[in-house]
Amino acid sequence: MTLGVDDLGESAAFYERLGWERAASSTGQIVWFTTADSVLGLYPHGLLADDAALPAEPRAPFGGVTLAINVASEAEVDAAMAAAIDAGATLLRPAEKVDWGGYRGYFADPDGHPWEVAHNPFVGFHPDGSLDMA
Repeated sequence: MTLGVDDLGESAAFYERLGWERAASSTGQIVWFTTADSVLGLYPHGLLADDAALPAEPRAPFGGVTLAINVASEAEVDAAMAAAIDAGATLLRPAEKVDWGGYRGYFADPDGHPWEVAHNPFVGFHPDGSLDMA
């Protein structure tokens, strides 16, 4: 996935403060971070809009997409939320138990992209850290 960002350096620094490791293939135009089972790209917002043949403006507060980080426990949700806030995220919704049996909270990165941090007690993880949705 690639996120359009207003300030590539600021956004990359935010994800690095979260402890994410910048991939060696990053350049001055795009920054990549690898996770357990995906890759996150950061690319200038206007250039990404041009690439997709979409207008860059106006930007709505909610663009119809949320991103998710799944963790193995409620304590890990709390720790991840605290780390995000400490790194400069905006708290959107504090972590709480939800009616489907899980536990989650939401934060926004410096560009307003909403991230959910969730613990789903009904799924597990593979040894490599990726979700086992079977």
